[in-house]
Amino acid sequence: MIKTKPKSLLAIALMAGTIASAFVMPAHADAYPQKPITIVVPFPPGGTADGFTRGLAQELGKRLGQSVIVDNRPGANGILGSAYAADRPADGYTILYGSGSTLAVNPYIYPVANFDPLKDMVPLVITHQMPNVLVVGESTTYQTVQDLIADGKANPDKLSFASAGTGNSMHLAGEQFKTAAGIEMLHIPYKGSAESLNDIMGGRVPLMFNNLPSIVGLVKSGKLRALAVTDSKRSPLLPDVPTMEEAGVPGFTNVIWVGLVMRNGTDPKIINRLSTEIRDILKDPEFSKPTEALGYEIIASTPEEMNQVWQKDSKEMGDLTQKLGIRVN
Repeated sequence: MIKTKPKSLLAIALMAGTIASAFVMPAHADAYPQKPITIVVPFPPGGTADGFTRGLAQELGKRLGQSVIVDNRPGANGILGSAYAADRPADGYTILYGSGSTLAVNPYIYPVANFDPLKDMVPLVITHQMPNVLVVGESTTYQTVQDLIADGKANPDKLSFASAGTGNSMHLAGEQFKTAAGIEMLHIPYKGSAESLNDIMGGRVPLMFNNLPSIVGLVKSGKLRALAVTDSKRSPLLPDVPTMEEAGVPGFTNVIWVGLVMRNGTDPKIINRLSTEIRDILKDPEFSKPTEALGYEIIASTPEEMNQVWQKDSKEMGDLTQKLGIRVN
Protein backbone atom coordinates (compact mmCIF):
# COMPACT_ATOMS: atom_id res chain seq x y z
CA MET A 1 0.00 0.00 0.00
CA ILE A 2 1.31 3.42 -0.94
CA LYS A 3 1.17 5.93 1.89
CA THR A 4 0.39 9.58 1.04
CA LYS A 5 1.93 12.45 2.92
CA PRO A 6 -0.62 14.17 5.21
CA LYS A 7 -1.65 17.64 4.07
CA SER A 8 -0.52 20.53 6.21
CA LEU A 9 -3.07 22.31 8.40
CA LEU A 10 -2.59 25.43 6.25
CA ALA A 11 -3.39 23.55 3.04
CA ILE A 12 -6.46 22.01 4.62
CA ALA A 13 -7.61 25.42 5.85
CA LEU A 14 -7.13 27.00 2.43
CA MET A 15 -9.04 24.19 0.77
CA ALA A 16 -11.86 24.50 3.28
CA GLY A 17 -12.00 28.26 2.73
CA THR A 18 -12.18 27.84 -1.03
CA ILE A 19 -15.00 25.31 -0.77
CA ALA A 20 -16.87 27.46 1.73
CA SER A 21 -16.55 30.59 -0.40
CA ALA A 22 -18.06 28.77 -3.36
CA PHE A 23 -21.23 28.43 -1.32
CA VAL A 24 -21.15 31.70 0.61
CA MET A 25 -20.69 34.16 -2.29
CA PRO A 26 -23.82 33.16 -4.23
CA ALA A 27 -25.78 33.01 -0.99
CA HIS A 28 -24.79 36.61 -0.28
CA ALA A 29 -26.26 37.80 -3.58
CA ASP A 30 -29.31 35.57 -3.17
CA ALA A 31 -29.95 36.95 0.33
CA TYR A 32 -29.72 40.55 -0.87
CA PRO A 33 -30.64 42.99 0.54
CA GLN A 34 -29.59 42.57 4.15
CA LYS A 35 -29.62 46.28 5.08
CA PRO A 36 -31.22 49.54 3.85
CA ILE A 37 -30.49 50.74 0.31
CA THR A 38 -29.77 54.38 -0.51
CA ILE A 39 -30.77 56.17 -3.69
CA VAL A 40 -28.59 59.26 -4.10
CA VAL A 41 -30.42 62.11 -5.82
CA PRO A 42 -27.88 64.79 -6.84
CA PHE A 43 -30.51 67.54 -6.78
CA PRO A 44 -32.32 69.49 -4.03
CA PRO A 45 -35.44 68.20 -2.27
CA GLY A 46 -38.76 69.27 -3.75
CA GLY A 47 -37.91 69.09 -7.46
CA THR A 48 -38.99 66.61 -10.12
CA ALA A 49 -36.03 64.30 -9.43
CA ASP A 50 -36.79 64.13 -5.72
CA GLY A 51 -40.54 63.72 -6.19
CA PHE A 52 -40.26 60.84 -8.64
CA THR A 53 -37.58 59.01 -6.67
CA ARG A 54 -39.41 59.09 -3.34
CA GLY A 55 -42.46 57.38 -4.80
CA LEU A 56 -40.30 54.74 -6.47
CA ALA A 57 -38.21 54.20 -3.34
CA GLN A 58 -41.29 53.53 -1.26
CA GLU A 59 -42.55 50.86 -3.66
CA LEU A 60 -39.10 49.29 -4.06
CA GLY A 61 -38.74 49.02 -0.30
CA LYS A 62 -42.01 47.10 -0.09
CA ARG A 63 -40.85 44.59 -2.70
CA LEU A 64 -37.38 44.08 -1.21
CA GLY A 65 -38.45 44.00 2.42
CA GLN A 66 -35.89 46.68 3.29
CA SER A 67 -35.94 50.43 3.69
CA VAL A 68 -34.92 52.40 0.60
CA ILE A 69 -33.66 55.84 1.61
CA VAL A 70 -33.49 58.91 -0.63
CA ASP A 71 -30.34 60.95 0.01
CA ASN A 72 -30.35 64.41 -1.61
CA ARG A 73 -26.83 65.66 -2.36
CA PRO A 74 -27.18 68.70 -4.67
CA GLY A 75 -24.48 70.85 -6.18
CA ALA A 76 -22.64 71.63 -9.43
CA ASN A 77 -25.42 70.34 -11.71
CA GLY A 78 -25.40 66.94 -10.05
CA ILE A 79 -21.62 66.50 -9.93
CA LEU A 80 -21.29 66.40 -6.14
CA GLY A 81 -23.92 63.76 -5.52
CA SER A 82 -22.87 61.69 -8.52
CA ALA A 83 -19.23 61.68 -7.47
CA TYR A 84 -20.27 60.68 -3.95
CA ALA A 85 -22.25 57.69 -5.27
CA ALA A 86 -19.37 56.68 -7.53
CA ASP A 87 -17.09 56.56 -4.48
CA ARG A 88 -19.32 54.20 -2.51
CA PRO A 89 -18.56 50.45 -2.31
CA ALA A 90 -19.78 48.29 -5.20
CA ASP A 91 -21.91 46.25 -2.79
CA GLY A 92 -25.34 46.98 -4.21
CA TYR A 93 -26.47 49.31 -1.44
CA THR A 94 -26.05 52.64 -3.26
CA ILE A 95 -28.07 53.57 -6.35
CA LEU A 96 -27.57 56.83 -8.23
CA TYR A 97 -30.36 58.81 -9.86
CA GLY A 98 -28.98 60.09 -13.15
CA SER A 99 -30.12 61.77 -16.34
CA GLY A 100 -28.84 62.70 -19.75
CA SER A 101 -27.50 65.87 -18.14
CA THR A 102 -25.58 64.29 -15.26
CA LEU A 103 -24.46 61.10 -17.01
CA ALA A 104 -23.88 62.22 -20.60
CA VAL A 105 -23.29 65.99 -20.51
CA ASN A 106 -21.41 66.70 -17.28
CA PRO A 107 -18.18 64.89 -18.25
CA TYR A 108 -17.73 67.34 -21.13
CA ILE A 109 -18.66 70.47 -19.21
CA TYR A 110 -16.93 69.78 -15.89
CA PRO A 111 -13.51 68.39 -16.87
CA VAL A 112 -12.25 68.50 -13.27
CA ALA A 113 -14.88 66.01 -12.14
CA ASN A 114 -13.16 63.13 -10.37
CA PHE A 115 -15.13 60.37 -12.03
CA ASP A 116 -16.20 59.11 -15.45
CA PRO A 117 -19.85 57.95 -15.39
CA LEU A 118 -19.47 55.53 -18.32
CA LYS A 119 -16.48 53.83 -16.69
CA ASP A 120 -17.41 54.07 -13.03
CA MET A 121 -21.11 53.21 -13.20
CA VAL A 122 -23.31 50.53 -14.80
CA PRO A 123 -26.94 50.94 -15.95
CA LEU A 124 -29.96 49.60 -14.13
CA VAL A 125 -32.95 51.10 -15.93
CA ILE A 126 -34.21 54.18 -17.75
CA THR A 127 -37.19 54.94 -15.57
CA HIS A 128 -38.85 57.73 -17.53
CA GLN A 129 -38.46 60.66 -19.87
CA MET A 130 -40.02 64.12 -20.08
CA PRO A 131 -39.88 67.13 -22.38
CA ASN A 132 -38.93 70.63 -21.41
CA VAL A 133 -41.47 73.40 -21.80
CA LEU A 134 -40.73 77.00 -22.78
CA VAL A 135 -42.45 79.10 -20.11
CA VAL A 136 -42.64 82.84 -19.46
CA GLY A 137 -43.92 84.87 -16.54
CA GLU A 138 -47.55 85.95 -16.65
CA SER A 139 -46.44 89.58 -16.43
CA THR A 140 -44.61 89.38 -19.77
CA THR A 141 -46.23 90.36 -23.06
CA TYR A 142 -45.23 87.13 -24.82
CA GLN A 143 -48.21 85.10 -25.97
CA THR A 144 -46.42 82.97 -28.57
CA VAL A 145 -42.94 81.78 -29.42
CA GLN A 146 -42.93 84.14 -32.39
CA ASP A 147 -43.62 87.09 -30.06
CA LEU A 148 -40.53 86.13 -28.11
CA ILE A 149 -38.36 85.71 -31.20
CA ALA A 150 -39.53 89.04 -32.63
CA ASP A 151 -38.65 90.84 -29.41
CA GLY A 152 -35.27 89.11 -29.27
CA LYS A 153 -34.41 90.24 -32.79
CA ALA A 154 -35.64 93.79 -32.20
CA ASN A 155 -33.81 94.10 -28.88
CA PRO A 156 -30.67 91.89 -29.04
CA ASP A 157 -29.46 92.77 -25.52
CA LYS A 158 -32.81 92.49 -23.77
CA LEU A 159 -33.57 88.81 -23.26
CA SER A 160 -32.25 86.49 -20.57
CA PHE A 161 -33.23 82.98 -19.61
CA ALA A 162 -32.96 81.03 -16.38
CA SER A 163 -31.95 77.42 -15.77
CA ALA A 164 -31.37 75.12 -12.81
CA GLY A 165 -27.61 75.17 -13.45
CA THR A 166 -24.93 75.23 -16.11
CA GLY A 167 -25.05 72.19 -18.39
CA ASN A 168 -28.42 70.76 -17.46
CA SER A 169 -31.16 70.13 -20.00
CA MET A 170 -32.81 73.50 -19.32
CA HIS A 171 -29.58 75.32 -20.10
CA LEU A 172 -28.92 73.29 -23.26
CA ALA A 173 -32.50 73.83 -24.43
CA GLY A 174 -32.02 77.58 -24.08
CA GLU A 175 -28.77 77.50 -26.02
CA GLN A 176 -30.35 75.36 -28.75
CA PHE A 177 -33.26 77.79 -28.95
CA LYS A 178 -30.91 80.75 -29.36
CA THR A 179 -29.28 79.05 -32.34
CA ALA A 180 -32.53 77.84 -33.90
CA ALA A 181 -34.31 81.19 -33.51
CA GLY A 182 -31.32 83.36 -34.43
CA ILE A 183 -31.48 85.49 -31.30
CA GLU A 184 -29.24 86.29 -28.33
CA MET A 185 -30.14 85.57 -24.71
CA LEU A 186 -28.12 85.85 -21.52
CA HIS A 187 -28.00 82.63 -19.50
CA ILE A 188 -28.67 83.00 -15.75
CA PRO A 189 -27.94 79.74 -13.89
CA TYR A 190 -29.56 78.99 -10.52
CA LYS A 191 -28.88 76.35 -7.88
CA GLY A 192 -32.08 74.49 -8.61
CA SER A 193 -35.36 74.49 -10.47
CA ALA A 194 -37.43 75.96 -7.62
CA GLU A 195 -35.25 79.08 -7.32
CA SER A 196 -35.34 79.74 -11.04
CA LEU A 197 -39.11 79.32 -11.24
CA ASN A 198 -39.60 81.77 -8.38
CA ASP A 199 -37.72 84.43 -10.32
CA ILE A 200 -39.69 83.72 -13.50
CA MET A 201 -42.96 84.14 -11.60
CA GLY A 202 -41.59 87.20 -9.83
CA GLY A 203 -40.73 88.88 -13.14
CA ARG A 204 -36.98 89.08 -12.48
CA VAL A 205 -36.18 86.83 -15.45
CA PRO A 206 -38.61 86.60 -18.39
CA LEU A 207 -38.31 82.97 -19.50
CA MET A 208 -36.86 79.52 -19.13
CA PHE A 209 -37.16 75.94 -20.32
CA ASN A 210 -38.22 73.63 -17.50
CA ASN A 211 -39.25 69.99 -17.07
CA LEU A 212 -42.92 69.35 -17.78
CA PRO A 213 -43.77 67.93 -14.31
CA SER A 214 -42.35 71.05 -12.62
CA ILE A 215 -44.52 73.53 -14.48
CA VAL A 216 -47.87 71.84 -15.20
CA GLY A 217 -49.51 73.00 -11.97
CA LEU A 218 -48.07 76.50 -12.28
CA VAL A 219 -49.34 76.84 -15.85
CA LYS A 220 -52.81 75.56 -14.99
CA SER A 221 -53.01 77.92 -12.00
CA GLY A 222 -52.09 80.90 -14.17
CA LYS A 223 -48.73 81.62 -12.53
CA LEU A 224 -46.79 80.78 -15.71
CA ARG A 225 -47.60 80.88 -19.42
CA ALA A 226 -46.45 77.94 -21.55
CA LEU A 227 -45.47 78.84 -25.11
CA ALA A 228 -44.27 75.49 -26.49
CA VAL A 229 -43.36 71.90 -25.63
CA THR A 230 -39.94 70.64 -26.75
CA ASP A 231 -41.26 67.29 -27.95
CA SER A 232 -42.37 65.94 -31.31
CA LYS A 233 -45.89 65.61 -29.92
CA ARG A 234 -48.12 67.70 -27.67
CA SER A 235 -48.46 66.77 -24.03
CA PRO A 236 -51.87 65.43 -22.97
CA LEU A 237 -51.45 67.48 -19.80
CA LEU A 238 -51.17 70.72 -21.82
CA PRO A 239 -53.11 69.90 -25.00
CA ASP A 240 -53.44 73.54 -26.07
CA VAL A 241 -49.69 74.19 -25.96
CA PRO A 242 -48.02 73.65 -29.36
CA THR A 243 -44.79 71.80 -30.03
CA MET A 244 -41.79 73.92 -31.00
CA GLU A 245 -42.27 72.69 -34.56
CA GLU A 246 -45.88 73.90 -34.57
CA ALA A 247 -44.74 77.18 -33.01
CA GLY A 248 -42.47 77.89 -35.97
CA VAL A 249 -39.12 76.48 -34.83
CA PRO A 250 -38.61 73.39 -37.03
CA GLY A 251 -36.59 70.41 -35.86
CA PHE A 252 -36.41 71.56 -32.24
CA THR A 253 -36.80 68.80 -29.65
CA ASN A 254 -35.35 68.45 -26.17
CA VAL A 255 -36.56 65.37 -24.29
CA ILE A 256 -34.76 64.29 -21.13
CA TRP A 257 -34.26 60.66 -20.16
CA VAL A 258 -33.77 59.68 -16.53
CA GLY A 259 -32.44 56.46 -15.09
CA LEU A 260 -30.77 54.66 -12.22
CA VAL A 261 -27.17 53.39 -12.17
CA MET A 262 -24.82 51.63 -9.75
CA ARG A 263 -21.10 51.25 -9.17
CA ASN A 264 -19.22 49.26 -11.75
CA GLY A 265 -18.23 45.95 -10.17
CA THR A 266 -21.58 45.37 -8.48
CA ASP A 267 -22.62 41.70 -8.52
CA PRO A 268 -24.59 41.07 -11.77
CA LYS A 269 -27.19 39.13 -9.75
CA ILE A 270 -27.91 42.25 -7.73
CA ILE A 271 -28.06 44.37 -10.89
CA ASN A 272 -30.56 41.98 -12.46
CA ARG A 273 -32.64 41.73 -9.29
CA LEU A 274 -32.94 45.48 -8.86
CA SER A 275 -33.56 46.13 -12.54
CA THR A 276 -36.34 43.53 -12.64
CA GLU A 277 -38.02 44.79 -9.48
CA ILE A 278 -37.88 48.43 -10.60
CA ARG A 279 -39.20 47.66 -14.08
CA ASP A 280 -42.08 45.70 -12.56
CA ILE A 281 -42.93 48.70 -10.36
CA LEU A 282 -42.81 51.08 -13.31
CA LYS A 283 -45.10 48.86 -15.38
CA ASP A 284 -47.64 48.45 -12.58
CA PRO A 285 -50.68 50.65 -13.42
CA GLU A 286 -51.04 51.57 -9.75
CA PHE A 287 -47.66 53.31 -10.03
CA SER A 288 -47.53 54.30 -13.70
CA LYS A 289 -50.95 55.95 -14.08
CA PRO A 290 -50.65 58.54 -11.28
CA THR A 291 -47.00 59.09 -12.20
CA GLU A 292 -47.73 59.76 -15.87
CA ALA A 293 -50.57 62.07 -14.79
CA LEU A 294 -47.84 64.30 -13.33
CA GLY A 295 -45.96 64.52 -16.63
CA TYR A 296 -43.49 61.63 -16.47
CA GLU A 297 -43.50 59.27 -19.46
CA ILE A 298 -42.63 55.80 -18.14
CA ILE A 299 -39.95 53.91 -20.11
CA ALA A 300 -38.84 50.92 -17.94
CA SER A 301 -35.87 49.90 -20.09
CA THR A 302 -33.54 46.96 -19.57
CA PRO A 303 -29.92 47.66 -18.56
CA GLU A 304 -28.84 46.82 -22.11
CA GLU A 305 -31.31 49.28 -23.62
CA MET A 306 -30.20 51.98 -21.21
CA ASN A 307 -26.58 51.37 -22.12
CA GLN A 308 -27.32 51.89 -25.83
CA VAL A 309 -29.12 55.19 -25.16
CA TRP A 310 -26.43 56.34 -22.74
CA GLN A 311 -23.56 55.63 -25.14
CA LYS A 312 -25.34 57.32 -28.05
CA ASP A 313 -26.35 60.37 -26.00
CA SER A 314 -22.88 60.75 -24.55
CA LYS A 315 -21.36 61.09 -28.02
CA GLU A 316 -24.08 63.47 -29.24
CA MET A 317 -23.86 65.66 -26.13
CA GLY A 318 -20.10 65.82 -26.44
CA ASP A 319 -20.48 67.15 -29.97
CA LEU A 320 -23.21 69.60 -28.92
CA THR A 321 -21.37 71.07 -25.92
CA GLN A 322 -18.25 71.52 -28.04
CA LYS A 323 -20.27 73.24 -30.75
CA LEU A 324 -21.93 75.56 -28.23
CA GLY A 325 -18.67 76.17 -26.36
CA ILE A 326 -20.13 75.24 -22.97
CA ARG A 327 -17.43 74.37 -20.44
CA VAL A 328 -16.81 75.09 -16.75
CA ASN A 329 -13.15 75.32 -15.78
